[in-house]
Amino acid sequence: MTIINQSSTALIVVDVQNDFITGSLAVANAKSIIAPINELAKHFEQVIITQDYHPHGHISFASTHQQEVLTQIDVDYGKQMLWANHCVQGEFGANLDDALDVMHAKLIIRKGCRQAVDSYSAFIEADGLPTGLDGYLRQLGIDTVYVVGIATDYCVAWTAIDAAKLGYDCMVVLDATVAIDHHDSLANAMMAMKQAGVSFVNCGQLLD
Repeated sequence: MTIINQSSTALIVVDVQNDFITGSLAVANAKSIIAPINELAKHFEQVIITQDYHPHGHISFASTHQQEVLTQIDVDYGKQMLWANHCVQGEFGANLDDALDVMHAKLIIRKGCRQAVDSYSAFIEADGLPTGLDGYLRQLGIDTVYVVGIATDYCVAWTAIDAAKLGYDCMVVLDATVAIDHHDSLANAMMAMKQAGVSFVNCGQLLD
C-alpha cells in the first residue's frame, strides 16, 4: 500500500449513515462503497468517522421552512440547501451502517448538531466554528488525510477542501465515495477541490 508514513496519515470516513444509504436521503450505489472503505481502513492506524447528527427542526430540513426539498434559502452564514429530514439525533437514520467495520476508529465527529447551523465539513461548521478535528490531528502529528464516504459533492468535498486549506496533504479516494450530483454539483465540487489543491486517487492505487 502506498501510504508513505502511517504515523502521519489518517483516514476520514464521512457520513456512512443509514439515511444516506437506504433512508430519507439515500444516494445511489452508496452501499457499494462500504466494502472498499472497510478494506482501506485496515491499513490506517488513525481513522476518524463523521456523522451528521441533527436535532428535530434543523435549519437544513425543508420541512422546517415549509419549502421544497433541494431548494436554497439565505441564512445568516450564506446559502443553505434544504434537504429531506435526515440523520435526526437518536433515530435509526443517524446511525452508522451496520456493515461499516472500522472498530479501531478512535474519534467520531458529530456535525450539524446545533439547530440553526449546518455543517458539511468535518473541520469547520457553516458559521466558521471549528469542530476540533484540526486540533486533534495536529496533536497526533498528522499531515496527510485521505477522505472517503458520502457524498462526494457535499460533505466529502467540503471536508477535503477545508483539509487542504488548513495545510494538510489531502486525497479523496474516488471509488470509495458516491455523489448526489444534483444540477452539476459533482462537477462543481470536483473543480472546487482541484482549485483547493486536493488530489484524487482510487483504491487500486492504494491497495496492492
